[in-house]
Amino acid sequence: MDKSAQVNNIRLHYLDQLGGDPPLVLIPGLTANAHSFDGLVRAGLSPRYRVVALDMRGRGLSDHPPTGYSLEDHAQDVLGLLDSLGFEQVILGGHSFGGLVAVYLAAKYPERVTKLIVIDVAGTVHPKLRELIKPSLDRLGQVVPSWQDYITQMKQAPHWAGYWDDDVENYYRADVEINEDGTVKARSRPEAIMEAIDYAVGEPWADHLAAIKQPVLLLNAPGPYGPPGTPPLLPREHAQATVAALADARYVEIPGNHITMLFGDNAPCIVGAITAFVG
Repeated sequence: MDKSAQVNNIRLHYLDQLGGDPPLVLIPGLTANAHSFDGLVRAGLSPRYRVVALDMRGRGLSDHPPTGYSLEDHAQDVLGLLDSLGFEQVILGGHSFGGLVAVYLAAKYPERVTKLIVIDVAGTVHPKLRELIKPSLDRLGQVVPSWQDYITQMKQAPHWAGYWDDDVENYYRADVEINEDGTVKARSRPEAIMEAIDYAVGEPWADHLAAIKQPVLLLNAPGPYGPPGTPPLLPREHAQATVAALADARYVEIPGNHITMLFGDNAPCIVGAITAFVG
C-alpha cells in the first residue's frame, strides 16, 4: 500500500488501495497527509474503486524541498504521479487546500481529469488566510516531549469535539517524525506551508472555475469547526456560490465539520455521494 514515485525531481509518497475502475486520485489538505482518507477507505471507497492518495511535496513522507510550492509545482507532481501509474485520465479529488490543487489541475489540464470531487473548499482563497491559520502553523515548528504528549494535545483540539478513532490516530502518526530522544515534531515546515499559501492567494480562481467543464461534485460540511456555535470553516452559502460558478456541478451536504466529515460515521455519507456521482 505504501509506495513512492520519482516525479518532477522529487520523491512523492502515496498510498495505493486496490479496487475497481475508474481510479480515484485524492489530494489532502494544506498540512495534511495521505492518511486523511483512511476513513473513506474503511467506509468502502476501496475496493469499490482503486484509491490513490498522495502526500504533497513538503508533507508526510514525500520529499521536502526548501522551495517550490506553487500551484503549478503541486500540479506537476500530480501529473508525474499519473504518468508513473499509467493513468491517462482519472477522477480527481481533493480536501481543503488539496481541493484547490484539484481545481487548478482540472482547469489547466482538462485532458487528464474526467470528473472533479471538491471536498469542503470554495473556489476562492481568503486574503487573510495567513493570519487565520497562524495557530496551526505555530504548531508545525514546535518540538513536543513525546508522542503521548503530542497525541494528547491533538485529542484536545476543539474541532474534534471529543471524537477519535484508529483512523484519526493513524493520520496523526503519519503527520510527525519521532526523534531518537523520543521528542516529536510535525513533518511539514511552516515556511513551506506559508509559501504555498502565498501562491494560492495570488491565483485567479474565478478564471479557473470558469474554465472547468467537467462534472464537479462539491461536498460541504457546514457543522461548527469547534464547540457548538463556532462557525464552519466553509459556510454553506460560500460553497453554493462556488457550485453556481461552475458549468456542471452538484452540491451535497455532509454531516460533521471540515475534519470530522472524513472519519467515522460521517465517512459513509461521502462514500455514498461519490458513488452516486462516479457511478
